[in-house]
Amino acid sequence: MKLYRTFATNLNLLLDGARAVRITVPEYMPLSIEEIGSSEDGHRLVSLCQYGEQSGDLMRDPDIVFLFHNVPDGAAAEPVSFRNDYLGLSQEVYRYDKAGRRTQVVPALKQDLREFAQSWFATLRDQGFFAPTAVREILSP
Repeated sequence: MKLYRTFATNLNLLLDGARAVRITVPEYMPLSIEEIGSSEDGHRLVSLCQYGEQSGDLMRDPDIVFLFHNVPDGAAAEPVSFRNDYLGLSQEVYRYDKAGRRTQVVPALKQDLREFAQSWFATLRDQGFFAPTAVREILSP
């Protein structure tokens, strides 16, 4: 759970009170962070995405959606989906029934996304996306 609290802290730091932000660092694909609504069971969802371009179309490379939970020490953000348009890959950790209740979980994907997100945040930090010199564009306050 500690790692999920770190993910929540990082996402909230990148958003800095906005609903959608694009952060640009020279030599890297821009990073988009956006509140995209709620899960079927009412939890806040935030997308962390970098886009490339192919034949004039924006391509997610990658896009991870995080589901926020309230925990005793604050918020925790669990990666729950992964998408990479170049690979034609779209994966979901949870399945929901028609009433909006979680009915299935894919444990191997859950672990893979946790490890990928941890590595990606470290890379983003190394690339300067958390630095004060990164250019922040607020897309939706």
